[in-house]
Amino acid sequence: MIVVVMGVSGSGKSTVGQMLAERLGCGFSDADSFHSAANIEKMRRGEALNDADRAPWLAAIREAIVARRVAGRHHVFACSALRSRYRDVLGEHDGDVVFVYLKGAPEVIGERLASRSGHFFDPALLQSQFNTLEEPHDALIIDIRESPEAIVDTLLHKLAACPGGAPLTSAGSARVQ
Repeated sequence: MIVVVMGVSGSGKSTVGQMLAERLGCGFSDADSFHSAANIEKMRRGEALNDADRAPWLAAIREAIVARRVAGRHHVFACSALRSRYRDVLGEHDGDVVFVYLKGAPEVIGERLASRSGHFFDPALLQSQFNTLEEPHDALIIDIRESPEAIVDTLLHKLAACPGGAPLTSAGSARVQ
């Protein structure tokens, strides 16, 4: 199973994704590491990415998803995946790619971004992300007001119910084979 934890910047994708991968006992990749230097610099300058900027980035993530699937390995990716067509590229219609949408109000996420340091994303771009966002209808939708630990607990139970999901152990963690 491939899990893509998605949402706007500051929604908690990396934190939740890393914790989920740890609990599942599988690998984790942050989509930020797939961005070109030009994309990162553009975002640092406060410029929103366009579809042309995102195309090679999405293709690289898709390649990584396919590589994990071919190797038979479960994996968690943190990726904004804001538009439906981006999710199509990543594998929304693949049976073993599950999207998890971390949903939150702009005010809550704005507060998080304001307190975050050391990240290239300019908080001024948050509104452009909400403008780009096409909320998914087939994803597991999680309210970000819960703690990351509570979100991961909820996700583990929801993922266990998915076709091909990882079975839960008696301790409430998933066992990935």
